[in-house]
Amino acid sequence: MTTPAEDGFHLPAEWQPHERCWMAWPCRAEVWGGDLEPARAAYAEVAKAIAKYEPVTMICNPDDAAEASLACGSGVNVHPLPISDSWLRDTGPSFLLGPSRRIAGVHWGFNAWGNLYPDHAEDRQIGRRLLEHLALPIYDAPMVLEGGAVLCDGEGTLLTTEQCLLSGERNPGLERREMEEILLAFTGARRVIWLGQGYQDDETRGHIDEIACFVRPGVVMMLTTEDPGDGNFEAFHDNLDRLRAARDAAGRSLEVIELQQPERQEGPRGRLTLSYTNVYLANGAVIIPGFEDTADHEAYKVFRKAFAGRDVMQIPALDIVRGGGGIHCITREQPAV
Repeated sequence: MTTPAEDGFHLPAEWQPHERCWMAWPCRAEVWGGDLEPARAAYAEVAKAIAKYEPVTMICNPDDAAEASLACGSGVNVHPLPISDSWLRDTGPSFLLGPSRRIAGVHWGFNAWGNLYPDHAEDRQIGRRLLEHLALPIYDAPMVLEGGAVLCDGEGTLLTTEQCLLSGERNPGLERREMEEILLAFTGARRVIWLGQGYQDDETRGHIDEIACFVRPGVVMMLTTEDPGDGNFEAFHDNLDRLRAARDAAGRSLEVIELQQPERQEGPRGRLTLSYTNVYLANGAVIIPGFEDTADHEAYKVFRKAFAGRDVMQIPALDIVRGGGGIHCITREQPAV
């Protein structure tokens, strides 16, 4: 069996044109403290915001189809498929672009972020089922990887964290060198830039989308704090140093846009991962979170400047974050061909 890289496929940047956005309807009640309704309302608001710019399809368990359709409205398609949870960025496939405007997908292993949840049988298969539904070629990757664990600039550079990929909960026995080889082979990238630790108390144990996002090739937006007493201070500044010392696959030094984190808030499982970099790049827009914090407006201004030419929509996201993720975590773009 050949790899995507050998066949000329690569992971595109998230700002490239999309065919549609895929999401998944919340269904694991314990994630939301037993109350799914606020989470479902928040997901529906994100879906409706994205649907102004590109088609959106909400995957849901068959029994939830009517409720999901009613909540999301006529502008969002609903597609019944069995799921265990609603973080499609992590459970869904990685879509690839290839020669002659072809599209394919990678089906990664999934073990619920290092077996945090024992019941994830359906989510182990949702990537494959989605690709089969779309009748796309499928590459089976020989490692566990969630989509929120890596970012790509579309020109051969991957960004990830050591905390997430090297911790051992996902791929015990795989060394860093072996991991890099698999990542490059199944994404078509040429270089991996490793940051250190992720966001404090992040349930995913270090997902990169909670602390950074690519703005364009050579430019990275990075969450930071100027408070030495904050639990993120040391990790964030170490990551800033690593980014500034790194070069991407094209040999460029990286421009880093710093973005101040909001004030700390507590959730049922520790500190909430309130991250402004956890965003969705729709066709012609960027959908960013708001946390009822004084820093929300400054984050909006930073995104307006960094993504000039795109609409910036700020959506209340606390009811999403309380479940352990953000706007990027609940969305998966399918590239246009």
